[in-house]
Amino acid sequence: MKNKLKLLLVFMLIILLAGCGEKGREEADADRAAESVENSDTAAEESVRQIIFTGQDIEGNEISSDIFSQSKLTMVNVWATYCNPCLSEMPGLGELAGVYEKEEFQVIGIISDVMDTADQKTIDMAKDLITQTKAGYPHLLLNESVYFALLTDVNVVPTTFFIDENGVVLDTVLGAMDRSRWEEKINELLEKE
Repeated sequence: MKNKLKLLLVFMLIILLAGCGEKGREEADADRAAESVENSDTAAEESVRQIIFTGQDIEGNEISSDIFSQSKLTMVNVWATYCNPCLSEMPGLGELAGVYEKEEFQVIGIISDVMDTADQKTIDMAKDLITQTKAGYPHLLLNESVYFALLTDVNVVPTTFFIDENGVVLDTVLGAMDRSRWEEKINELLEKE
């Protein structure tokens, strides 16, 4: 089982490494805008699937998909420790996490390249990045449950999911954005709810 999980994680890291930082900022923004529209259309056509997982955050607390019921809208930002666009958007996400009432909106990070079985040095390195970027919201460590619930189709970091209080994905955004663009997206989704 451990070998199977390690192989799965190596494969996932290869895919994620290929996705981060390949395109120029302007080209990536244009692609992201087009993909967001495309993803919205595709999501409407696909059957609704509830996200269910169990895992642990970087502090060692048990977390499950029940966390979605705490807010009307949850932003799940999948990032990696090696990804500069991920790290550069995290200060803005940290600010946004404090702007809204918890019942309305929350932010959760998933560290796609740090397993829940990682050694303390690796976990401490991820904690340092979270502190440096002032991303003071919960960050989940990767495990099999989290991977199969959310990351099976992720091939670029950052990838961000917007999930409703029932655990249903409302929208997916590929790539990084600045705080003001995220705020527009959040407000748009909150108005629809």
